[in-house]
Amino acid sequence: MTIGHNKGPTMEPGTSWRKQCWTTARAALMPHIPIEILRGRLKRAAELGLDYRTYAGIRAATGCDVIAVLFSSNALGAPAILRSRADRLGDINALRIGLVTPPLQMDAMSDLELDEVHPSPHVLDSFTRQRAALRAALRKTPSDAAVLIGAYHMERDWVAAGKLAGYIDADRYFGAHATR
Repeated sequence: MTIGHNKGPTMEPGTSWRKQCWTTARAALMPHIPIEILRGRLKRAAELGLDYRTYAGIRAATGCDVIAVLFSSNALGAPAILRSRADRLGDINALRIGLVTPPLQMDAMSDLELDEVHPSPHVLDSFTRQRAALRAALRKTPSDAAVLIGAYHMERDWVAAGKLAGYIDADRYFGAHATR
């Protein structure tokens, strides 16, 4: 390269052939998913209450399906749980775990359609203690097969601490216009 070169297209012969080779090689790297598998994944995303793009991203990053969904009480609109959000919990086809954040008590989420309710990690605890609280909530469920639905940026740290599959903002998950 010479001084003043603007890094534009090369003028050497064979440019179109190199471009064709590059395009073909790049296309070969992209997975080709059979339509039956794609339909199954679309259905699974709907069962989890996720859009396909989010589900596919989580699945690609972890290599496994989502089998558990953690909900912070903040994501459900605590202290007064939003009815529109609580009503959607029964439609989720996965292990549904509630994480009660202080100052709420455990019984604040007891009447919701959740499989289990546990105390949430404290946002100012060390990652080790946060991981222990999340592992206690997940029990034998692999952490990379669980996503967290949260409402505050400090809850995002739980994903790293607990080695969870991902974080989804509550407004995005439930829709921006949830009503009581």
